[in-house]
Parts: sequence; structure tokens; C-alpha cells
Amino acid sequence: MTDFESPFADRLRQYADAAITAGLNLRPGQRLLIIGPRTTGGVSLEVAPLVRQLAASAYRAGAPLVEVLWGDEQLALARLEHAPAESFSLFSAWQAAALIEHVEAGHAVLSVYANDPDLFKDQPTDRIATLQQAASRALQPFSERVGRNGTNWLVMCGGTERWAAKVYPELEPPARLEALWGAIFRMCRLSGDGSSAAWQRHLEALARRAAALNARQYRALRYRGPGTDLVVGLPEGHVWVSGQSLSLKGVTFAPNMPTEEVFTMPHKNHVDGIVTASKPLSHGGVMIENISLRFAGGRAVEASASAGESVLKSLIASDEGAARLGEIALVPHSSPISQSGRLFYNTLFDENAASHLAFGSAYRFTMKNGEALEEQAFAAAGGNCSMVHVDFMIGHQALEVDGILSSGATEPLMRAGEWA
Repeated sequence: MTDFESPFADRLRQYADAAITAGLNLRPGQRLLIIGPRTTGGVSLEVAPLVRQLAASAYRAGAPLVEVLWGDEQLALARLEHAPAESFSLFSAWQAAALIEHVEAGHAVLSVYANDPDLFKDQPTDRIATLQQAASRALQPFSERVGRNGTNWLVMCGGTERWAAKVYPELEPPARLEALWGAIFRMCRLSGDGSSAAWQRHLEALARRAAALNARQYRALRYRGPGTDLVVGLPEGHVWVSGQSLSLKGVTFAPNMPTEEVFTMPHKNHVDGIVTASKPLSHGGVMIENISLRFAGGRAVEASASAGESVLKSLIASDEGAARLGEIALVPHSSPISQSGRLFYNTLFDENAASHLAFGSAYRFTMKNGEALEEQAFAAAGGNCSMVHVDFMIGHQALEVDGILSSGATEPLMRAGEWA
């Protein structure tokens, strides 16, 4: 598809407008930086039509400058195949500093994911792990600022041929790509006339759910289902967050399009039991399948997978906090992404199809006054600190979740994967 095709070009323009205004809520005078996944270093060239529409929408919203950090998955693949073995711990000498400078100046960040889920499937897992850890280490100060909502930010997706072929293998090109773009538009609740009213109503419903959970202030949650019996403690002062957040600059924004979750932080030391993932995890170009974990004292002490196990183990060994949880999120099985019956091999989509957990760093804004705490005080209060943050899905139609009150009494939160 090209920039000039219609009605696709109109839908792409509507998607870009919704991202800039109803998602990112770009303010007049804010600069915008558009970036891509860490492993590829920038935005895929294949989604250039979307990026151009995003830039145009940002300028219409009052941005004085839009910059794009372009990338190419094939360049990342070439590095893995041909670069010296000792070079994979190297990362860009300027990129991390540039990202930090951009955020500290109060400018907005928009990430466009357009991934090939099988990009690195034939590459040595030790090289992939080293590459990912180098990127995470170098970008940790930037990630920490995002985790504090230092500015308004947004993660969204764009369709590509290889991703579409993975999600819709039964279709012929170009029907695959058309189907994928159609799913992206539907999951973001874009109407045919370009209105974002349905998106706003959805955000309001999620906000009401988060408010109800915050009123309960559960001491812990218990998850039960096939292969899962897990108790997750919640720290005092934890905050449930819905589809919208508030930046430190006072800007209300929705960091993910699409979004179906309400989420908070667990206590890093109070996670015990076993959990089995309900969907594969696509991480850095590698598929990790049939994940099973056992937690004790907040730490994953056993980890297995039928495929990609070495990448999983390298992930949770990235640093001291990588084997602990930084996020728990509740998503009903009836979410549109789940009901599509598709595995999207993309965390942004798949995490919004199912309740999920995340290894690694906790978002500071999921604790009362967490943004103001120094790292040591945040950790003492139960917040996890790490250079990684990776979601994996555990929800399905058989999942049960109970809330445990401070009195020890329990009450049902989810039954058969739905809100109780």
C-alpha cells in the first residue's frame, strides 16, 4: 500500500490523528521524537507512510519540530550474522544521551512497533541476549524517566508484510497486510468517520474500573488456573492505573494504543507460587513458548520454556531486578483482541488480549508519590528496579483472580477470565 491509496490513506490519517491527539495529547510547542524498538535502533522503513502522517498530524497540533530515528531490521540481522562476536556489548555512543536530553526538555516521545516476530529465529541466542542487554543497560536512564512519566509518551503499531504473514498465514498477499491494518484500526476503536469518541468512552470505562480497585486497596491478589497458583502481594500505597496517565508536566495522555488493561505494581518481595503463560512471548525477534515459572520470595527461582528458554533465562538474569515482577495487569477475556482469536506475536497487542505480568522495573506512577522517591526508598517500599520491563501473558477463559483484603478476607475479582 502507498501513501496515495484511498480509502486506506484516509484511515491512516485518522489513526495518526488519534495517536497524536487522543493518545499522546501533544501540546502546542512540544517537539516530537518518533522512535522504534531498541534492537533495530529505529522505526522500520516499511511504515514510512504512517510516520509521515504522524508528522503531519503533530505539526497540525502545534509541534515546532518532528524528528524520526529510522531503523532497518535487516541491518540488525546483518550485525548478528557478520559482526565480530566481541562487539555485541556495544551500543550507540550518542543515542541514549539524545533521548534523555529530549525528555528532560519536556518533549514528547512516540514509539512505532512494526516488528518481524521471527527476525532472529535462526541467530545464536547468546548474541541476541548480549545485544538486548547492551541496549537495555545503555537506555536505562531514559527508561527510568519514561517510567516516572517524565513526559507524555505513546507506543503504537504499524503493519508490515512479515508481521502480517505471521498473523494471517492463511491469506494471500496483499490480503494479509490489509487484514492486519484493519485489525489495528479496529483494536484502537477508530470509527469509519475518523471519530475518536469510542476511544474516549473506552478510556473512561477503564478509569472507572481503576478507581474501584483503588478504593479496595487489596493486600494481595491470588491467581488460579491451569498451571497457575500464584499469590502476588501489593505494597502499601499501590495505585491502579487505567488507559490514561498524567505526566510530571501535567499532561494527560494514553501511553498505549490499543489498551484494555488496568494495572499496578506488585511488592517485589511478595510473589509466591507457580504461573504458566497463556500465550507465547515475542521478545527481540525470538519466540519464547510455553513459559512456566516458580516464584519464591518475589523472585523467579525456576524458569522453563519449550522454545526460546535460553533467551528467557538470559532475560531474567539481566540484573538483580529482572527476575522479579514490576507490573500486574488485569484484562478481561472478552477484550476485542482476545475475541479476534488471533495471536499477534506483538506484546502491545497480545498483552491487551490477556491479563499479564511483567518482569523487571515497576512504573513509579503505580505507587503513591512514587515519582518523587529515590531508588533506594522506592525499593524499600516494595518497588522493583531493573533495566528491563517485559510483559508476558497469563490470562485466559479459565483464569480466576481473588482480591485479598487487609483483614485476610477474599473476594472474587475475575471468574472465567471475566470481571466478577
